[in-house]
Amino acid sequence: MRILQLSDTHIQRAPGPNRHGVDPTASLRLMLDALEHRREVDAVLVTGDVADDGSAEAYTVVRDLVGAFARERDVPLLLTTGNHDERQAFAKVLGSGHLAVDGTDRAESVLDSPEGERAAVSTIDGYRFVTLDSLVPGRVHGVLTQLQLDWLRGVLATPSVNGTVLAFHHPPVTLDVPSQKAFGLWNPADLADAIRGSDVRVVLTGHFHLQLFGLLEGTPVWVTPGVVNRIDLTTVPGAERAVRGASATLVDLGGPSSPMFHTFHAPDPRAHEVVYELDVEASRRVVERFGPGGAG
Repeated sequence: MRILQLSDTHIQRAPGPNRHGVDPTASLRLMLDALEHRREVDAVLVTGDVADDGSAEAYTVVRDLVGAFARERDVPLLLTTGNHDERQAFAKVLGSGHLAVDGTDRAESVLDSPEGERAAVSTIDGYRFVTLDSLVPGRVHGVLTQLQLDWLRGVLATPSVNGTVLAFHHPPVTLDVPSQKAFGLWNPADLADAIRGSDVRVVLTGHFHLQLFGLLEGTPVWVTPGVVNRIDLTTVPGAERAVRGASATLVDLGGPSSPMFHTFHAPDPRAHEVVYELDVEASRRVVERFGPGGAG
């Protein structure tokens, strides 16, 4: 099983550069063009912040561009929500987020949620893919609700042939970085309890705009870098710097060294140019405003 994972495309309604001077659609096209020769994939996955503004127009762009890439390889396209996404618009364009090659909805099971949470199940070549919705409307951090976790337990109660791939936006693991600790998944212990003893082979996430690997009580967790830009941790500790550069990951499951992760970086003559930079004080204010106890 080879999964091409993209994340944080941050497509916006209006074409052209965003407020930081980066054109998200151009970054996505650049990444997909760089992956043109990668044909040995079984699924394409986008782990959240599909849209930057939660607009139906943005979801349509991703559905058309990434959907065409998946269709050329005759594989399904799976997508999850992120903190920038809007559930109703996501559902209007992408349904459950599990799309067959012909663009129809292929989910075998979906969560019945009064809040519209987008969680679904599909099986691909014996691997069960479960996407969850860690979006907390109006906030930067993520939470997996008790409703989702109970539903997940029910799904995992019956093992899949080759195991389960779990995908959502907010990482349940972090480095000792204030913004990651404030804006990641706020209830990783609840998730660990829900998947303990199950057939979950790997947890795939995004959100941090950098590549990161860790374990959630023994379960491998991968954080793929973003498509729209990446975070550069060579800056002063406590500060934040985003630079140009679109990235993606090939996740390889089922081999003797599984899971394996290979990160692709799109060739870009402007790669590593600073997109934005926050000094330590500015970063602290952002964490205070949007982190635990902040007003948002």
